[in-house]
Amino acid sequence: MLNRIVSFSLRHRGIVIALACVVLFYGLYIAKRAKLDVFPDFVPPQVTVQAEAPGMTPEQVEALVTRPIETAVNGLGYLESLRSESIQGLSVVTVVFKEGTDILPARQLLAEKLGAVASQLPVGVTAPTMSPLVSSTMDLLKVGLVSEKLSPMELRTFADWTLKPRLLSVPGVTRCITFGGEVRQLQIQVKPDRLVAHDLGLQDVLAAARLATGVRGAGFVETKNQRILIQTEGQALTPAVLGEVVVTHKDGVPVRLRDVANVVEGAEPKFGDCLVQGRPGVLLALASQFGANTLEATHELEEALEEMEPVFKREGVKVFPRLHRPASFIEESLKSIKRSLVLGGVLVAVVLFIFLGHFRTAFISVTAIPLSLLGAIIVLDKFGVTLNTITLGGLAIAIGEVVDDAIIDVENIFRRLREHFAAQGARGDEAQTNSPEGQSLLTSAPTIFKASAASVFKVILDASLEVRTSVVFATFVVALVFVPVLTLTGLQGKFFAPLALAYIIAIMVSLLVALTLTPALAFVMFGRGVRETKEPRLQTWLKRLYVGALGRIAKAPGVVIVLVLLVCAAAAFKLPGMGKEFLPEFREGHFVLQVSAAPGTSLEEMLRIGSQISDELIANDNIATVEQQIGRASQGEDTWSPHRSEFHVELVPGTPGEEQEHLMKEIRELLGKYPGIQSEVLTFLGDRISESISGETAAVVVNVFGEDFEAIDKSAAEIAKVLAKVPGA
Repeated sequence: MLNRIVSFSLRHRGIVIALACVVLFYGLYIAKRAKLDVFPDFVPPQVTVQAEAPGMTPEQVEALVTRPIETAVNGLGYLESLRSESIQGLSVVTVVFKEGTDILPARQLLAEKLGAVASQLPVGVTAPTMSPLVSSTMDLLKVGLVSEKLSPMELRTFADWTLKPRLLSVPGVTRCITFGGEVRQLQIQVKPDRLVAHDLGLQDVLAAARLATGVRGAGFVETKNQRILIQTEGQALTPAVLGEVVVTHKDGVPVRLRDVANVVEGAEPKFGDCLVQGRPGVLLALASQFGANTLEATHELEEALEEMEPVFKREGVKVFPRLHRPASFIEESLKSIKRSLVLGGVLVAVVLFIFLGHFRTAFISVTAIPLSLLGAIIVLDKFGVTLNTITLGGLAIAIGEVVDDAIIDVENIFRRLREHFAAQGARGDEAQTNSPEGQSLLTSAPTIFKASAASVFKVILDASLEVRTSVVFATFVVALVFVPVLTLTGLQGKFFAPLALAYIIAIMVSLLVALTLTPALAFVMFGRGVRETKEPRLQTWLKRLYVGALGRIAKAPGVVIVLVLLVCAAAAFKLPGMGKEFLPEFREGHFVLQVSAAPGTSLEEMLRIGSQISDELIANDNIATVEQQIGRASQGEDTWSPHRSEFHVELVPGTPGEEQEHLMKEIRELLGKYPGIQSEVLTFLGDRISESISGETAAVVVNVFGEDFEAIDKSAAEIAKVLAKVPGA
């Protein structure tokens, strides 16, 4: 089979070279259009279910909402685990499916279960809703709005009804969560004494308000010639109009809403709030769709914001468009990896030229680098694998390996051609020395050794086949080393399997290049002959040095084996004492600060603390922007009570990694000065990975289960005391 492949490539060398050019340009096309993300999709198949329960305490939410939902979902197929959280007015159930589960059918089954349980929930509890499908990193862009001209209510109205619809229309955006400002409401603030005086109840007021604000169809009137549609108008949209609504008649006198209540325009009760650059504002957190191209979606969002710049100026709104922008990390990572790939390719080319001693042999070998990498990108794209820092890292590792097959092949071909042409030249010299004319030609012109096309074909074919079996075996052995990585499961498999896959595909493509393109190019470039049949001086010197060293080593094999065993033993002894981390610390130019106070702390107090922390952070020259999210937003990802908040700190672009590490320590010291708060400083990606593993951001999480809350609380306190004594905790 190998004989047929190489023979075909030599006979149809023009077609092979043309196809290689097609692969090269198509690979560049695919690379520019490929899906780009920070990491592979590392989050297991899971869905978050939320049900709003206004006015209920956490205990009521747990018993009346969370338990029924968990009971209904517990028998679901493909279910791996359930975890839930019950807080004031909200039930959150996270459904985790088994690895490899197709999330779309799983969501359909879950939706059927939730539809059945919705009727069993108490009156006033909203139907359970599923979180949308988002990417593993989730965050796409965070945009902050502040205004000196607009009130908090007007700013929130602008964000909800003007800006948010425009941003949600961008392809790749699946969700927009809004924090801060004030949501406008028409509020009927009932006066209990007035209700008693008129012998009315709350249901009477509610019924009147619903009738006054509801929209009902009025049907149509049909004449002989046409049908006229009737549209009802007159819904009460202002406090004054709503106050005139009649609740009942008493002794022929109408009792209006304004007689039993204050009808005003007010703000919706808040479950959360935000600060932008230490000032009250509105935050829009945009999430990316599952499988979306993060870079493309981010650029289109930024274009949408630029389009709305005249609207912002007219309304007096100041926009902070990059409070958190994961695309920046992707761009920096891609630039770094591209530089590494280019630098690696250049260094490989230089080394090849120096050691092979000829430009053409080095050129043939170097062609394997772009073809192998771009061929791997084509295959990865067809498999639906995103280009990210992990897959590109696999290609960067492979860059030194992909030229091996081509080097071995082209070096052996060139060596055999030198020997063949030298033999041809020797016979030619012998013929020429028999005549005086030949002797004068030998001394007056450089020698170019030539041979017939048929003989060159046979030499190249034999030279390729001579090393081909060894090259194929060596390539498969190297690929097999990475196969165990493909078998990893869980989060480890999500991260490292794409790296191994990219590496294996790249070296397999390099083997294909060495089998086909390398012999074809060798025939095209050396078919007419070579100028020199001697081995380059560097190769001759290295061979002489290596043969001498090998001879001395071969005389004492026992010493060599003992030295190798000692080195292995020293490494094995050293290994347990080395630090172990799942992934290195990321230097993405963005920090996430988890800050929480005692449960029950008010929004106003958290805003006060957050304002002080924000001012101190902004004073640092390396920090570009700071925003704080307190509590939760409706249908938001973070379901926290008001005592818990999260800061997103964006650093100035280009901040060195050492400076970022120093800055993280400074922030920890800054937060440590505030009494009564617990804090944690993470990178955004570290935060997301930790939440994917356990639902929490801490390095170690202990869950205590039981029926008796008092016993659970006591056991948790005992466990905390033990863990606090562990060194490093």
